[in-house]
Amino acid sequence: MADIQVEVVFARADKQTLIAVTLAHGATVADAISRSAIVKQFPAENIDGLQVGVWGHPVERDHVLSDGDRVEIYRTLKLDPREARRQLALLGLTMGRTSKD
Repeated sequence: MADIQVEVVFARADKQTLIAVTLAHGATVADAISRSAIVKQFPAENIDGLQVGVWGHPVERDHVLSDGDRVEIYRTLKLDPREARRQLALLGLTMGRTSKD
C-alpha cells in the first residue's frame, strides 16, 4: 500500500507547531509523534505523558492512522474551561470579554 500523510500538532500559549510527516500504511499515533521529532521542539514538556487525539477525539498511542489524519497532542489545562466560565460569570463577564464595561 501507499504511504500516508499526517500532521502532528502541539500548542502552548506562546508557541504552536504543526509538522507534516509521511508514514507507512498501518502506522500509529506513536509512530507519527516519533517521526515528527516534535519532542525536540518542546524539551521542557513531557510530551510522552500527554493525552493524544486524532481530529479532536482522544485515542491511544497505538491507534492506527489514516491518510490525512491530524494527530493532536493535548497539553494539560491549568483550569477546566467550565470552571473558568463559572468564575467569569461570578464577575459578570463572559469568555469573550476580559473586563467589565
